[in-house]
Order: sequence, then structure tokens, then C-alpha cells
Amino acid sequence: MDERIQKWLYDVKIAIAEIESFFEGKPMIFEEYKKNKILKRAVERDLEIIGEVINRIIKKDDSYAEKIKDAVNIIGLRNQVIHAYDNISDENIWAILINHLPMLKNDINNLLKD
Repeated sequence: MDERIQKWLYDVKIAIAEIESFFEGKPMIFEEYKKNKILKRAVERDLEIIGEVINRIIKKDDSYAEKIKDAVNIIGLRNQVIHAYDNISDENIWAILINHLPMLKNDINNLLKD
């Protein structure tokens, strides 16, 4: 594996771990997330980082578009958070945290094992 790609994969892993740490020791409750602006901005920032990193990886080696499920959607989310910030839905971000982040974490861990 390319050294740069490996470093970027670790960056994604760190961003995911940071998001998980925001909820450590407490239940993940949507209503609590929704009313905590600092938490929402922190999660959005880490999702931006993840999207930017996935974009860099795919530009360097497009075979990763198949290795990372929803890579195109992850990049699209990054673009939305940055450029269409006023259209960000708490419900959509929450669904990503609950449904998609665990799958991405699995993909990244599997790629780092190889």
C-alpha cells in the first residue's frame, strides 16, 4: 500500500474515533445531539475531514472507490457540509452516524490490515 494512502486511512480512523469519543460514556440520543451546537459542529468537522481524505485517496488511486463503500456519497457529504451548510439536516447527519459510520470504520480497518 502506498505510504501516503496508509497515512490518510489512519486520518479517517482517527476522525471516526474522535466522533465516537464525543458520545463515550453516554447513550447516543438524537434529541441531545440536536440541541448541542458544539457537538454538531464537531461531528460535522470530522465528517468534512473524512470526506476530504477519501477524496484524496481516490484521486491518488481510483481503485479505492470500490474498496470504500459509499465513497462517492462520503465525498458528497463533505461538499454539502462545506458548501451547502445551510441545508444540513440533523436527521441526515444522525443517520450517517448510526448507519454508515460503523460500516466505514469496518472498511478502513480492513484496508489497514492488508
